[in-house]
Amino acid sequence: MKKKFICIFVSLFLFLGFGFAQTMTRFGVVDTARVYSTYFRDSAAVRNYEQKKADFQKRINEKTEELKTLNQKLIDLKEKGDEAGALKVESEITKKADYLAEYANAKNTELESIKRRIEKSDSFYSSLYDVIGRIAESEGYSMILSLQQANSILWYSPSVDITDKVINGLSSR
Repeated sequence: MKKKFICIFVSLFLFLGFGFAQTMTRFGVVDTARVYSTYFRDSAAVRNYEQKKADFQKRINEKTEELKTLNQKLIDLKEKGDEAGALKVESEITKKADYLAEYANAKNTELESIKRRIEKSDSFYSSLYDVIGRIAESEGYSMILSLQQANSILWYSPSVDITDKVINGLSSR
């Protein structure tokens, strides 16, 4: 009787275990920003974006150096007691600092717009979704989430990150 009970219990346990395994939802995540930067790294559009970014940064660095020089000039004028000269330099610093802030804001907006256009390229996303779909179906994922577009992802296990598989899939196309 005891053996029969144990066999029934083990059978029931295995049946329920397999039943739960079948209904378990499996999630995966993709770092789409990393996929994008890896996949498009050598494209003309990304090289153009990177060149603009470097040019803008160079201009910002130049303007920052001008401000540093003016700040040093202001310190020197104050040490000499030249209040009129110091006031004039302070006014120039304020104008240049305001210009630099506006310039940086405008250029960052422009760069972000260029980056969004590149990222939203139909051919890229078509390929991306095809590869993600193939990986999800072949590996039994029920849902794949983007790390960039899901503000509710607070933590995830690296074991569900399929980013490298997506990059490899896109590269082999």
